Parts: sequence; structure tokens; C-alpha cells
Amino acid sequence: MSSSFHVPVKNNEMLKKVLERIQNDVELNQLWKSANINAVDRSGISDHGETHIRIVANAGLKILRLLVEGGVVPSVVQHHKMTNDDAEVVVVLAACLHDVGISVHRDDHEKYSLWMAYPKARQLLGGLYPEPQLTIMTQEILHAIIAHDADQKCLTVEAGALKVADTTDMTQGRSRIPFQAGQVNIHSISAMGVKDVKIEKGEKRPCRISVTLSNSAGIFQLDNLLKHKLKNSTIVPYVEVVAQMEEGTTEKRLFELYTL
Repeated sequence: MSSSFHVPVKNNEMLKKVLERIQNDVELNQLWKSANINAVDRSGISDHGETHIRIVANAGLKILRLLVEGGVVPSVVQHHKMTNDDAEVVVVLAACLHDVGISVHRDDHEKYSLWMAYPKARQLLGGLYPEPQLTIMTQEILHAIIAHDADQKCLTVEAGALKVADTTDMTQGRSRIPFQAGQVNIHSISAMGVKDVKIEKGEKRPCRISVTLSNSAGIFQLDNLLKHKLKNSTIVPYVEVVAQMEEGTTEKRLFELYTL
């Protein structure tokens, strides 16, 4: 039974083939479910299942495409003479595998994701890439996975796209379950204050992340989470962040416009 996971492949035939394999991979889909049980049901934190994976994969792909449109060269192209299409595969597959380690444990999950992702990435790419390209793709995916940790420095454009995309999944819907279950902390409260996140072409830089807040508490998501991850990414010179309060908000406004 195939999953509902989907990204816009456009004219990327390799990504289309990989997407079909992802959708029909029973093990991977169960890992997403198991990770979400450990995250939401057992740890009381926000969604880390298929919904989160789909959001991050689509966000990462959109960020990468905007960067390429703005003249940024992906690292697999610059250093390994591969293609922009291959870079898209790296970002999408890394997104699919970046949180599988939570199925083992939430703490240090990036490290667990690494050893779980290695055979799965080679399996999903096997027969599509010959050697040494198969090894190159696998290692680029693994780097993006470990570098999505907020404190890890990204070394590739693709890793930077994933790292920032992971943080853009910060709207009210993601925190609703732990918040309703009584997990009242700065993470759940601030996420409840984020109404919408849009990734679009920037005015001064290739990519813009536009955030609409329904409550000023949402600024924590930007100032402490997105800002930190963006700083440790390779794509900070190419991304602009703008946040503003939702129209009609009745609370006293602590700011009119927030920019990074």
C-alpha cells in the first residue's frame, strides 16, 4: 500500500523514480509512524511523522529551486560534477530519512538516523545510480541528515536547504496535539502563535521565508530556532526572513515587522 507522500517532481525524471520507491516502501512508512509514536505519544513533543516529513521535503525542494533560480550552484554539482536534478534527490531523500532515528529515541536522534539511513538510501537509489555516483549521493544525504542538528555546521547547499526547511514546519497545527495534551512550554505556546509560513522568491535575496503570527509568542520560533539554524547553514547569504502580525490581531503589538 503506497503512502500519500508527494513532492512536485516537475521535469526531474530521477526524482520521479525515487518518489515512487519512497511511496511504496513499507519499511520507511512504518519508520515514520514509529517515530511519531515516540515523539507525540511517548514524549509529548510535536509531530515528527509523515506529515512533518512531507512538509520538510516540499519546503526543502522549494528552497533549493529558488536558490538555483537565483544562481546558487548546488554542492553535488560544484564538487562532484553531478546535476541540479541530483541535488533535488539529495534534499528530498534526506528529508525522508532525517528523523527516522526518532523511532529508536528522540535524544540524539540525528546519530541514530545516520546508521538507519545508510542502507535505506542505498536501497532506494540502487539501480538508479551506478558507482561511484551511488556512494556520492548516499554520503551527501547522510551529511544533510547529521547537519540538520541545530548545532552542526552545514557544509553543502543541500544540507542548508534541509536544515532551514526543517525549521519552517512551525505552524499551529504541528503543536496542537502536545498543547492540547497539556504540554505547555515555550515550544508549544510559541508554535501556536505561528499562523502561516510561506517560502517564496525574495526581494533582495533568492529566497524569502514569510511568517504570519497570530500571537507575539511566535517570535520565539524565529529568534531562537529559525535564526540559529539559518546561522549554521550554508545558505544564510541567500535567505531573507520577514514576520508580521496577522491582520485583526487584538493583542498589543510588540512589533510591526520582524526581519532577519
